Amino acid sequence: QVQVVESGGGLVQAGGSLRLSCAASGSIFSMNNMGWYRQAPGKQRDLVARITSVGATNYADSVKGRFTISRDNAKNTVYLQMNSLKPEDTAVYYCNAEITAWDSGALNTRIYWGQGTQVTVSS
Repeated sequence: QVQVVESGGGLVQAGGSLRLSCAASGSIFSMNNMGWYRQAPGKQRDLVARITSVGATNYADSVKGRFTISRDNAKNTVYLQMNSLKPEDTAVYYCNAEITAWDSGALNTRIYWGQGTQVTVSS
């Protein structure tokens, strides 16, 4: 059983910083592509940043230069450092991870989502 848990959200003033973490646990064989998405009230869930298994990254235009995604493979964890936060960054942030794990003696690859963490940026 694989679990993906986010942490690090909260309330911050505009211009401030937050660091989100997403840790996976369970019978993990490998962590593949990982990413962060966000969903504001009444809007669809959008990609914020993504990192491949070899460390290549891409970002939404709206966060380029302000957010940095990174990963620690030894800890099965992905991070999102968010600087110069704006009120429009307010959303629930979700971790997305493609994980290969042991399942009944066989390897199985699937996408896992975390439960989400609220980020609120006040003006």
